[in-house]
Amino acid sequence: MDNLTIDGVLRPVDWDDYVGQEKIKINLRIILDAAKKRGEACDHLLFYGQAGLGKTTLANLVAKDLGFNLKVTSGPALEKMGDLAAVLSNLEENDVLFIDEAHRLNKSIEEVLYPAMESRKLHLVIGKGPGARTVALDLPSFTIIAATTRPHLLSGPLRSRFGASFKLDFYDLKDICRIVKRSAQVLNMNMSDEAVEALARSSRSTPRVANRLLKRVRDFADVHDIKQVDKATALNTLNLLEIDNMGLEPMDRRLLEVIIDKFDGGPVGINSLAAALNDDVGNIEDVYEPHLLSIGFLVRTSTGRVVREAAYRHLGREISEEKLI
Repeated sequence: MDNLTIDGVLRPVDWDDYVGQEKIKINLRIILDAAKKRGEACDHLLFYGQAGLGKTTLANLVAKDLGFNLKVTSGPALEKMGDLAAVLSNLEENDVLFIDEAHRLNKSIEEVLYPAMESRKLHLVIGKGPGARTVALDLPSFTIIAATTRPHLLSGPLRSRFGASFKLDFYDLKDICRIVKRSAQVLNMNMSDEAVEALARSSRSTPRVANRLLKRVRDFADVHDIKQVDKATALNTLNLLEIDNMGLEPMDRRLLEVIIDKFDGGPVGINSLAAALNDDVGNIEDVYEPHLLSIGFLVRTSTGRVVREAAYRHLGREISEEKLI
């Protein structure tokens, strides 16, 4: 199996396989069952949260539960009004349209979406200048599922048109262990419980990361002809990847060390931090910070980012009394 096939195989195919996010699953099942009972299209849905938490998987499960086709696109792919018109005009009755990275939709596209979501109308402008006219095309019943990692970038009018919005949270250790164990079984890997837990602890509380690390452990075990993956095998793989038991990767540690060494532990503004790291602000906010914030290694204050005491201890650094937070 290539990586694309492996990722597809590891993706949950029914609600029982989908671990975690229990409250979201309960609410979704009510919405879906009610729509099916009334014979109506499901309300438009918005899923938001950090990357890798299962938004795309939920969209697939919703479409499967409803028994309708899932059409997939993304915010960056819908650059012009014609792009969206082509997607909407090709929808069939009760199709589910999944829009990933919805925060990257431009405003002109959003304005075309409003009537499409509310009244199933596609408004097209034909011609230019004084002779231009607007034509309204009827659309079949359909459901939009949007996913985003940055919900604050969605406009208020667009957010208000979703019938329900759900925030996906980071997973606890128990659920990540269940995910790793299930994925190992799917890949026919024989793993000890200690190996599963070691991998889960380094997975940044994120299923996608857990499965990515599991594939690397699988590679290590295959290359070294290891039939039973024990804790030592898992830790050896993580050491090669320079990932520690808190899921910190080299760039995470560098970010903390830069704040400690160059800015005396903080506070430091995001732009100054990006310049010191020679990295993009978006990468810091979307890739590195969420995990560091969730495990209590970093805190955002009104004056900037501050490294917390737990991070000093983890890195083996001393911290002065006035820096304790």
